[in-house]
Parts: sequence; C-alpha cells; structure tokens
Amino acid sequence: MTTTIDKPKVLIVGAGLGGLMLGALLEKVGIPYTIFERTTTVKPLGSAMFIAAPMLTLLAQLEILNEFVAISKELSTYSTNREVEGPFSTLDYSTMEAITGYPGYIVSRPIFYDLLLKQIPTNKILFGRRVINILEKESKVMVQTADNRIFEGDILVGADGAYSTVRQSMFETLKQQARLPKTDQEDLPFSCTCLIGQTRPLNPEEFPVLKEDRSRFAWMVLHHLEKSTSRAAMEQKFKSNDNSEWTNNTAAAICAETRDIVLPIVGLGENGNSNRTLTIGDLIDRTDREFISKVMLEEKIFSTWSSGRTVLLGDACHKLHPAAGQGAVNAVQDAVVLANLIYTLPSTSSSDITTMFKEYQDERMGPVQACFKNSQISSKMMAKGFSGALARFIFGHMPDWLWRLKLIAASRYAPSVGFLKRPEVKKGAVVPDESSSADKARALFEKRQAAVV
Repeated sequence: MTTTIDKPKVLIVGAGLGGLMLGALLEKVGIPYTIFERTTTVKPLGSAMFIAAPMLTLLAQLEILNEFVAISKELSTYSTNREVEGPFSTLDYSTMEAITGYPGYIVSRPIFYDLLLKQIPTNKILFGRRVINILEKESKVMVQTADNRIFEGDILVGADGAYSTVRQSMFETLKQQARLPKTDQEDLPFSCTCLIGQTRPLNPEEFPVLKEDRSRFAWMVLHHLEKSTSRAAMEQKFKSNDNSEWTNNTAAAICAETRDIVLPIVGLGENGNSNRTLTIGDLIDRTDREFISKVMLEEKIFSTWSSGRTVLLGDACHKLHPAAGQGAVNAVQDAVVLANLIYTLPSTSSSDITTMFKEYQDERMGPVQACFKNSQISSKMMAKGFSGALARFIFGHMPDWLWRLKLIAASRYAPSVGFLKRPEVKKGAVVPDESSSADKARALFEKRQAAVV
C-alpha cells in the first residue's frame, strides 16, 4: 500500500467547492497537493445553499460542523411562489432531524465557501494561475500556467467547472486518438438562463420578515428559452449579429427587465409606517454588482471522466440543473470518493491510477444519474406551459407520507471519509448505505492505526 515516501502528488485545477473539499481532505491525511485557480479571488456566485445530513456528517468528520452551524440557519419550511398565484408549494423539513439525526440548514454560498477555504493552507492554493497547457508522460503529469511555470504531479484533477480547461484538453487528445464517444463531443445544452445574486445584509426594520438572527436574502430570476441551445451557438449568434449581448454585462439589462416582479413579502413604506409590496428591484438595489451574474443552466453527464493520469470532478464531468440544489453536493461527494481512493492507492503507477479512476466513476455514476433525473423533475416546477402547471400541482399536493419517503431516500446516500473518525449515526436516524470507497479506506486506516499501536 501507499507509504509515506510514495504518496501521490495531486494537482487540482479549480478552487470551487469540489476542489477545496478535495484539498481539505488530502490535507487531513498528509497527501501533497496544489490547487490552481485562474482568478485572483473567487467570488462564489449563486443563491443560498441547503445543507442536510449527507453533507453535515462530512463536516463533522472534518471537525468544522460547529463553525458551519454558527454561520447558517435551520430551515423548517421551503415555499416556492409565483408572482400572481402566490405560494404553490411548501415543503416541510421539520421532520428532517428525526429522519437523519440532523436538521436541515440554509447558508450563504460565499460564507460556506470561505469556511472551506480556511481549511487550505495559503501556500497550497495558487490564485491567478491559469493553466494553459497539460502534458502527460508515462510516470508524471505536468501543467503549465500562464506565467510560464511548470508543475509536476502524479494525478491531475479537473475541478474547473462546466467549461473545464482540463476536460477540453483531455477530450481533444482522446478525439485525436479516435477514443472519445460522440456524445462527449457535443456541446453542453441548456434551455434557460438565470439571473442570480445575493444582497448585502438587509435592515430588518425595512424588511420585517427578516427580524431574526441573520438578514441575507438570496434571489434568482429564470428566463426560459424557446428551445435548447448551447454556449457556442449563442456566442456565434451574437458574434454574427455584431451584438455584445452575451457578456457578463448583460446582467444589468436583465435586471432592468425583471425589477418590477413582485416578491411574496412586504416591507415598510417610505414614511416608515405603512407596508408596501416589495419587488425584485428592491433586492437588486441592495446587491453589489459583483454579486450579480447571468448564467446558463446547462445539463449534461459526460461518459468519459478520466484518461491516463487525469480525472474530472463536479461540473467538469456532470452539470446538473440547480432546481434541486444538488450541483455543489455532488461535487463534494465526488471529492470524498476520490480522496478515499487516493488514500488507498497501492502505487503511483499508471495502471493503478487507471484502476482507481474506474472505481471512482463506477461508484459515483449511479448517484449522479439519480440526482440528474431528480433535478430535471424539480426544474419542471419552474417550466412554462402544461408540464410546468402539472408539476406545480403535484408538488403542491404531495401527501406527507410520500414527502417523508423522499427525505428518507435522499438520506441513504452519504459517502463518508474512511480515513477520518467514523461519523456518528444518531439514534433513530436512517443509516446511510455502505460506500465501497469508504469501506476500502476504513479498512486500510484501521490497519495502519493498529500497526502504530
């Protein structure tokens, strides 16, 4: 098995949630790694995140659960509203603790990101280092950054998002070798774009609904397209029309179009006495520009996750619709499974690494496909036409027993870290299914612990 001398050196491209989690886990077990992030600072755009038992047990293993609880809020109900109709679905999460042992929490994505970033020593994450070239030899993989520096390692992890540089480089090589499946050569499709943002702390006197411990409000506006398209197609369209619409600046135009959409909450009027209806514009005006972004909601699972010494993680290999809030969770679960398998890697030979990557994809593909399907179903609630109306009716009239079964099913898959303290299973809670990578890492960890004693 891997010894102190031949621990693999891991190069991680991308400092998103998945990349940071992988780094944090490798840090715990002393496996050398370096994270490369092309931007000088990461601004994790997005709405608030819902975190439940599968992620909470992992945070407990990392010994940062208490810190997480301090920056988050328990979530007991989740209501979805339409501008005219009002709430059409209210999901009850109050039974979550009885089912899983943990309540559900909601947290600001930037604040959660900062918590994970704190787990990485500053000398192991290189900001402003854009990877421009990847070269693989039989015994090593090397990356070249834009400042003309070369870094060498045994494993390269592409955790650099939906338009991953690592994936594009890997796929180009496979395509030249006629080894890339046709489906993996197709562009990432999407059928709607999303305007997202997160306000500055709000004044509870202006927004009485927020008179609680914390006062942040996350928001998003969806724009459904007439038909599915791709980023490449949209870029070509606007290039041909000499139109600069498809840029980061387009968020401002959409803000102007959507600012009059009514919110299902009220605030104080200008005189401070009477209530008035609030709109998206009230939130936009209280959101810093850098935290507003227009994004494409791509959906695709690639069939090729690795080649040689390179492997993909998170959105780089599976991009889910955010309706079910599973994108970040799956990236983190990828990191857990990959960390378990790196820990148990017998050697840094190409054959052992290839075998490890296959085990990683075999374990993760099923859960990812299930989440992909669930995300597509959840996205129907925000769809136009009959299908959207039907989905909203079904979710709005779901019986309690069926909702409880969905919560139980969602709690079954919770891969743990085999080389850290075993996660606590609280009395009466659903016991997660076994994870093959965790079992493998646990067996090796306990063997090493016994040898030390």
